Amino acid sequence: MTETVAAEKPAAPTEAELMQDRFIVELIKQIRAQDTHGTWEGKTDRVLLEPYILSAEQRRELPLMGDPDPDLLWRLDLFHNAVGLAIERATKCMVAPMTKMSHEGFGRTVLTTGRLIVVNRYLRDVHRFGYPSLAKLAEAGNKLVDEGIAMIAAYPDVANYG
Repeated sequence: MTETVAAEKPAAPTEAELMQDRFIVELIKQIRAQDTHGTWEGKTDRVLLEPYILSAEQRRELPLMGDPDPDLLWRLDLFHNAVGLAIERATKCMVAPMTKMSHEGFGRTVLTTGRLIVVNRYLRDVHRFGYPSLAKLAEAGNKLVDEGIAMIAAYPDVANYG
């Protein structure tokens, strides 16, 4: 007789654990690096991440069509820079993000190293960019980081092309 044991879901990470996540750490570093006048020195890391978190109500309040504002485009760039830096730390390959965006909030971001595209992300409705929770933000960033690491592992000769 065999017994089946129900697979237990792993416990959701705590906020303290999420703040130590490899992607979240890089994103916070990116945000803090932009503070040339010390405006954010007294703010916690969690407060700095708040613009990346959009509740369901906040998302509903945003129009379906809209032009992204400069602050949002800046946050999107920091997000992809953090993905690139997390990939760099894991692989020791320098990663460069490039984004091409229309004024309507549609576009594409690619992260490259050597001659290899390690992340290829199509963007749409950028004016609504955000995640419902810190955990979802970390999950989305880490998914792109893992994708980039896997591409470099699969094609090391192209990634390390001098």
